[in-house]
Amino acid sequence: MSSKSLQNIVIVGGGTSGWMTATALATVLRGKYNIRVVESDEIGIIGVGEATIPMIQRFNKIVGIDENEFLRQTQGTFKLGIEFVNWGKLGDRYMHGFGGLGQDLWTVRFDQYWQKMRRLGKAQDLEAYCITRMAAKANKFMPPRFDVPNSPLADLNYAYHFDASLYARYLRKLAQERGVQRTEGKIVQVSQRPADDHVDAVLLASGERIEGDLFIDCSGFRGLLIEETLKTGYEDWTEWLKCDTALAVPCESAPQLLPYTRSTAHRAGWQWRIPLQHRIGNGYVYCSQFVSDDEAAATLLANLDGKPLAEPRRFKFVPGLRKQCWNRNVVAIGLSSGFVEPLESTAIHLVQSQIARLINYFPDQGFNPVDIQEYNRQCRFEYERIRDFIILHYKLNQREDSKFWQHCAQMAVPDTLTHKMELYRSHGRLLRIDDELFAELAWLQVMQGQNLVPQSYHPLVDLQSEADTQDYLESVREVIAKCVEVMPDHAAYIAKNCAATV
Repeated sequence: MSSKSLQNIVIVGGGTSGWMTATALATVLRGKYNIRVVESDEIGIIGVGEATIPMIQRFNKIVGIDENEFLRQTQGTFKLGIEFVNWGKLGDRYMHGFGGLGQDLWTVRFDQYWQKMRRLGKAQDLEAYCITRMAAKANKFMPPRFDVPNSPLADLNYAYHFDASLYARYLRKLAQERGVQRTEGKIVQVSQRPADDHVDAVLLASGERIEGDLFIDCSGFRGLLIEETLKTGYEDWTEWLKCDTALAVPCESAPQLLPYTRSTAHRAGWQWRIPLQHRIGNGYVYCSQFVSDDEAAATLLANLDGKPLAEPRRFKFVPGLRKQCWNRNVVAIGLSSGFVEPLESTAIHLVQSQIARLINYFPDQGFNPVDIQEYNRQCRFEYERIRDFIILHYKLNQREDSKFWQHCAQMAVPDTLTHKMELYRSHGRLLRIDDELFAELAWLQVMQGQNLVPQSYHPLVDLQSEADTQDYLESVREVIAKCVEVMPDHAAYIAKNCAATV
């Protein structure tokens, strides 16, 4: 290592973001750097981010986690998608499933052929052509069968539900085995270098001074380093994302162990349902302008599958983004960098992507401003595109039963989102900009699921006859249905392969 290399990395805060960061850095840096996590048992963590998206598989693989062991240790289950209830109109129900849709034919995407036949009344609902949606509906699960590459069974993309506190504990053990040092203590002061205001140390209540070259802020909404110390600033997105409060409560398990998250829209927000092996995680995300905390708690408790296992925990938040996720020698990861509500389960993924980005732009002692600027540009791009996707769910509602939903339907939205909606409205065209997180199929499922109907379809679809197109769609539907038939029950698969021992 050169004389310009960093020596000491200090991670402030534990929880999921802190220990994901520590585990990843310990794995990639191979013991060449000193990594220290400072966390205090006195300070609670949010601990409700129990649903993920498929990219979590990549993180677990990189850090060497065995899937079945990880699920046993975290009371985890599998997730094939998110079911949305009452988001278009009251009574509506659709799923955002992972993986692919149909099978591409020639130069036009599968969904364009479906758009034409749907207009003619000769196609089934979109879910019939998506294996993860059909499997979720049947409570089935199995890992992809890569030995049959032309089968829908090779396209079984999935994520996980797990207990976030157990995941953090699991990662903490892994990180410490790889040389990460943990220090228990409450930070009472942050020291900065007079010359450039870089953070050079944190001081604990015990009197211990912990010095570092690179500091990673995983202190949650508080932003101890990035905001309280460096005064970085925060961009507020409540103009479009009106929800500002959440209540979380676990309850007893239901008879069926569903392989998907459920999001049910209520009068002033929405409720999540996340099935784990030992309990169900529930929460109500709502706008305090349109409903009181007491009424929100009553709504949440009235819509549980079983007996609540604790009193609902309430926390406030401001949706938005830190003006710089990397400022001087401090990188904010997780809630300290920004917050987009958990409607599409992106919180843990954002931690993962920020870690990967930090590794890509890993600094030396010079902290080159060009690297920092690019890191921040990419963070902003990712957050803003996820923001737009979340706004889409609220904007595309036709509910007339509450002022909250009427406000969301009428509000102006960012131009980037308007452009995507207009493209879809004209010919069902789907746009993915650069490497934004949500691909075309995700946008399609929400826009179609919430009743945005294109005026037409891609004109090249008409190069194939109507009869051939109908046969094509029917063959895809039949193959998917047969594949789902042979899949095992979700609960049975878990019992056989990864049942928790406690």
